[in-house]
Amino acid sequence: MDHAADAQRTDLMTITRHALNEQGRHPESRGDFTILLSHIVLGCKFVASAVNKAGLAKLIGLAGETNVQGEEQKKLDVLSNEVFVKALVSSGRTCVLVSEENEAAIFVDAPLRGKYCVCFDPLDGSSNIDCGVSIGTIFGIYMIKDKDNATLEDVLQPGTNMIAAGYCMYGSSCTLVLSTGNGVNGFTLDPSLGEFILTHPNIKVCDTAYSNTVVSTIYSLICNKRLAYFYHICASWLCRYQTKGRSTR
Repeated sequence: MDHAADAQRTDLMTITRHALNEQGRHPESRGDFTILLSHIVLGCKFVASAVNKAGLAKLIGLAGETNVQGEEQKKLDVLSNEVFVKALVSSGRTCVLVSEENEAAIFVDAPLRGKYCVCFDPLDGSSNIDCGVSIGTIFGIYMIKDKDNATLEDVLQPGTNMIAAGYCMYGSSCTLVLSTGNGVNGFTLDPSLGEFILTHPNIKVCDTAYSNTVVSTIYSLICNKRLAYFYHICASWLCRYQTKGRSTR
């Protein structure tokens, strides 16, 4: 019997356990960020479940509204936005919420006001739902200096001030990738446990990258006049196609 393998299967590093370990690196911490993260994780679990049931629950149809980017909102867009707004507000740790689905920022009322600002897209790529392609949630977290006098200026901070960022991708599996400034880690949702388990620790970009996309190949051969002309024709066609409100997917 492989006892080492059994130990590895039972000694699971959940995202909550990981957050608590990171919290231990900062003795002055009161656990506010860990609580906020747990509410974000809860929102991701809810949306993951809704995405899996989208066809049965008839959540794929359009809701008849448009978001701030001028895109038609899907029912799943609206649901995801409501889920994350409520989850973040109820955490009692947020002050300002900025969602792609809302034209204006949301300022949390005093009783539940915290010291964090969360910028997020509750469901990016929702127009791909009917194609069965991956969609996901994107979020970034900033800290606000004065929670009692928060303004939009507190949101307009450089990326270097971000204390955490991540995304959750929904598909055949649900993967949450998170960075709190100490490396990047990937967690996969185990449906049987209902927990995100660390499956991709310490993700890094390779020193040498290889590109195999069609666009990069065309650019690499752009010196060929025939290829350059072909690329120009394709680009012009795509531009005309998109101006008619159609998708190139």
